[in-house]
Amino acid sequence: MPATRGGGVIAAVYAPAGALACWSLGHTLWEGLAEPGIALAFGVLIAVGELVGWGAAPAAGGGRAPGGREGAPLGAAGALAYALLGEAGGRPTTHGVPQTVAVVLAAGLVGLVPRIARGRGPALDHLARRMLTIGFAATCFQPLYNTGTLGTWAAPGPVYPLFMTGLMALTALCDAVLAAVLARARTGWPYGPLLRDELRALPGIGSAICATGVVISLATAVAGLWALPVFCLPLLLTQFAFRRFAAVRTTYRQTIASLARSTEIAGYTPHGHARRVAALSRAVGRELGLTEPDLDVLEYAALMHDIGQLSLLDPVPDGATSPLPPAEQRRIALLGGAVVRQTGVPAEVAVIVERQADPYRDQPVTARIVRTVNAYDDLSGESAGPGGSLRALERLRLATAQDHEPRVVEALARVLACGGRAV
Repeated sequence: MPATRGGGVIAAVYAPAGALACWSLGHTLWEGLAEPGIALAFGVLIAVGELVGWGAAPAAGGGRAPGGREGAPLGAAGALAYALLGEAGGRPTTHGVPQTVAVVLAAGLVGLVPRIARGRGPALDHLARRMLTIGFAATCFQPLYNTGTLGTWAAPGPVYPLFMTGLMALTALCDAVLAAVLARARTGWPYGPLLRDELRALPGIGSAICATGVVISLATAVAGLWALPVFCLPLLLTQFAFRRFAAVRTTYRQTIASLARSTEIAGYTPHGHARRVAALSRAVGRELGLTEPDLDVLEYAALMHDIGQLSLLDPVPDGATSPLPPAEQRRIALLGGAVVRQTGVPAEVAVIVERQADPYRDQPVTARIVRTVNAYDDLSGESAGPGGSLRALERLRLATAQDHEPRVVEALARVLACGGRAV
């Protein structure tokens, strides 16, 4: 995606978010803060949620870990609960939509100060999404509740919980759409897979955030502000558990990367070959629309695709096995797959490694990607000289009739045209 178009999309999201923030702050300052104690309590909750959320371990593989779409789930749940708060301790609240957005904005900014101090950026995308989604939820709930319309609808029975469930679903959907739009504008990755990954995350962390937000608002209506620490604890513990899982996942990938370097240390492949193939394969897979779990499998297979070369008595020149006889290529691939199966990675990784020597029409798309990217890195190495990348790409295009799938080669060309930034 051209930079101007991406900038236009980002501006189209930031403009309404900024207008909503300015209007909410101005209105709140002009009218004064209603129920300051309640506002302070929820503001502290949101700020604490932001503080503990952004310290999570990074996603493995350069992608986003499952549930990593919302970096501060406790802060999101607190903001959602304040947007859906109609009573506190049996007394009606009157904070309304503008104050809801203003409190969420102020608390979010406070919670992001340490992140900015560490030089990690102000996370404006996250803040813009939060403003728009919380503004949407509060606009749908507060006027109906404060005027008594919602109470009238809910009187017959299950209308109130159905309304809350539907509102949560719409709010989560809005956030997923905004996240995918901003990610598309930032990276140029295909929008469809990005949105699909966001929607797949909703039944996990998304449903936990929505459920916690609703429970906090309902509990606060009956028990008052004492409900905040009690009902936030499960989500907080879940968040810490996820951070441990993310740390283990990162260590797991580092172990695989270290194992993949064994061919480089032994002199069978050039330095950095496995890392380059893994990064570029992930970029090509994303360009072709693979989902996040498939991208992880693809990256692991790309890291270990040459592990079977350790069975050779003498290294082949530059680690390129394509000049070897087909039977020898297949033997190396099968031995590599056998080694991979002993590492405990998913079986799909071993299948990709084992099928590197098969005709590309018989391979799964992930194996085709590794095959093409591996050939590109072999052809465009240091020995290729100036213009080696263009010549390598041209040779791959000429080999599409037999060795490489045209769709994969063209996806590789698009990634290279963007400077490999889709990694």
